[in-house]
Amino acid sequence: MSVRKLKPITPGQRFRVVNGYDAVTTDKPEKSLLVPNKKSGGRNSQGKMTMRYIGGGHKKRYRLIDFKRNKVGIPAEVKSIEYDPNRTAFIALLNYQDGEKSYIIAQNGLQVGQNVVSGYEGVAPEIGNAMPLSQIPLGTIISCVELRPGQGAVMARSAGAFAQIMAREGKFTTIKLPSGETRLILSACMATVGVVSNSDHQLLVGGKAGRTRWLGRRPRTRPVVMNPIDHPMGGGEGRASGGHPRSRKGIPAKGYRTRSKTKYSNKYIVERRKK
Repeated sequence: MSVRKLKPITPGQRFRVVNGYDAVTTDKPEKSLLVPNKKSGGRNSQGKMTMRYIGGGHKKRYRLIDFKRNKVGIPAEVKSIEYDPNRTAFIALLNYQDGEKSYIIAQNGLQVGQNVVSGYEGVAPEIGNAMPLSQIPLGTIISCVELRPGQGAVMARSAGAFAQIMAREGKFTTIKLPSGETRLILSACMATVGVVSNSDHQLLVGGKAGRTRWLGRRPRTRPVVMNPIDHPMGGGEGRASGGHPRSRKGIPAKGYRTRSKTKYSNKYIVERRKK
C-alpha cells in the first residue's frame, strides 16, 4: 500500500494525495458480476428532496460482493485484486474449482494466485479464509464479521478495518470491534481472517471541491449560517456561534447518548465504544 503526492502543476493538484494502487492488478471488472447502480439524487418517488446534499457524481456499476462466503469446502483461486468505486476497500475476484466466480472484500496481503476457502472444520486460519468464530484462534485479527449466523458480513468491512477475538465462553465469542466496542457475538457467525485492504485510504486528500462532487456529494450548508426557521443553531446578529451543537430536530450532538436504555442487544455489549 502506498500513496502519491502530486506535483502542484494546477491549483487542484497542489494538495492532492492519491492512492498508489500498488495492490490493484487489473482495471477491467468481471462483466457477469456487474449490475446497474441507479442514483436517486436524494429524491423520493414524487421527486421531492428527502435527503440533503446528495446528487450528481460519476456513473458507476455495482459489483456483486459475496458477503456470506457460503461455498463451503470449495477452494477458490484469487484471479485479480480490483478497485471498487462503491466502497473504500479493494475487492478480489475468486475463481472456484466448480467454475463459479465471485467478488469478496480483499484482505491486506492477499495475492493473485493464492487459494482461499471457507468452511466450518479443517480450514486453516490464514488470510482470506472464512470460517465460524468458534474455529478461529483467540487473539486473531479478523474482518467482515457477521452479526447473526447466515446474515452475511456487516461489521469491519471498510478500508483498513479489523476486529479482534478476545475470549470465548459457551456459545458466545467476545470481539473487540473497530469502534472500540467490545461485544458478544454468537460463535456460529462467520468471519474472514485478516485486515481489510487499502489501509492508506485515510491518507487520501481530495485537493479540490470538484472531486467531492464526482463522488456524488453536493455542498453542505453549515447550520450556523442558516436562519432560525431552518435550524436551531441558525440566526443571531453578525457571526453568532450558534450555541450548543444539535441536529435540525434539536437532538444534541457531541456526547449525548441516543441509544435506548432498553434496547434488546444491550446485554451483549461488554464495553461501550469510547466517546
